Amino acid sequence: MDDTIFLLVKVTIATTHRNVHEAITELQQQSTCTIRNTRKVRVKKTEFMDYKLKF
Repeated sequence: MDDTIFLLVKVTIATTHRNVHEAITELQQQSTCTIRNTRKVRVKKTEFMDYKLKF
């Protein structure tokens, strides 16, 4: 069975950015994440979802 799941990641940061949203964008663009297969689950694709702000 194929399905899509969402895993949340909690990250505590200290930043010199004036705006926390700039720090979030930087982390999204420069971070990597490894989600491995298990005996019963095969990971087909992993991606960071874009953090979009409404101005």
